[in-house]
Amino acid sequence: MCEDSPKRRGSIIPKVPLTVSGVQRRWYIVDMTTSYQLELSDGRLLDVYVSGPEGGLPLVYHHGTPGAGVQERALARAAHARGLRFVTTSRAGYGGSTRQPNRRVVDVVADTGEVLASLGAPRCLVAGASGGGPHTLACAARLDGVVGALVIASIAPYEAAGLVWMQGMGEDNVLEFGAALQGENVLRAFLEAQLDDLRAVTVEGIIVAMNSILPAVDRAVIMGEFGEDLANQIHEGLRISVDGWLDDDLAFAQPWGFELSEIEVPTMIWQGEEDLMVPFAHGRWLASQLPDAHVHLESGEGHLSVAIGAKDRMLDELVSASGANNFD
Repeated sequence: MCEDSPKRRGSIIPKVPLTVSGVQRRWYIVDMTTSYQLELSDGRLLDVYVSGPEGGLPLVYHHGTPGAGVQERALARAAHARGLRFVTTSRAGYGGSTRQPNRRVVDVVADTGEVLASLGAPRCLVAGASGGGPHTLACAARLDGVVGALVIASIAPYEAAGLVWMQGMGEDNVLEFGAALQGENVLRAFLEAQLDDLRAVTVEGIIVAMNSILPAVDRAVIMGEFGEDLANQIHEGLRISVDGWLDDDLAFAQPWGFELSEIEVPTMIWQGEEDLMVPFAHGRWLASQLPDAHVHLESGEGHLSVAIGAKDRMLDELVSASGANNFD
């Protein structure tokens, strides 16, 4: 989406190459993906991406931190193969989506509801990884029409009882969340110091930049198509500012605005034991709070690798447990 695109309510804006700091970013079109900016009820704009069968049950996927709604091609293909319509957004403050100052994790529910309304979809599945995990849990708890949720390598709430929240995180994440706990000004300075490098980061550069939070098993999967998609999500998410990233981090370190006990839909929890971004203890804690969840605590897997080789298993379980095949 171009920065000078006009405000449009639910209209389709074709994808075009973007230029950031003189470098053209390549877009990868996934099976006739369409994108549009949705004008929300409060006047904000939200970037929306949709691919797959028009009549399929939507799978709304919440991206990580930092990131954007640019679709991961392998995940989109896996969703399409199961008859699902793959829907992603760039959270408030990322890409062309208007910032929502002081947003809480739970605020994603209203935005997601408006996206579904724009698609005429009364029901959906929700999924998300890493920083998208809390937002997926919020939708599972509060969004009408959700029939199942898939949560991959999600952080737990900062105030989680009995959890030493940063224990086991790599150095970069300890520094980042330490800055978040000191407030917006300190965190903004910390994130903006990395902005120019990340706007132009290559696949190889991701491995260097995130060295302290990437175990060997994760470094091994940042290549080819997945690495390209990850780099493009970072480029798009940060092309205007760090606002989305900043507001994510601040929201994670505060009460999320809902209780996990509110979740009544089938929920899948996946977490890798080697994860240095979100420690294994977070997955165990979430599993302890959701006694009816389908829990997969995977030895030998990291933050990224846990999903790379298990997409088919994850989506098969999500579709089956939610009864998604029973919905027209």
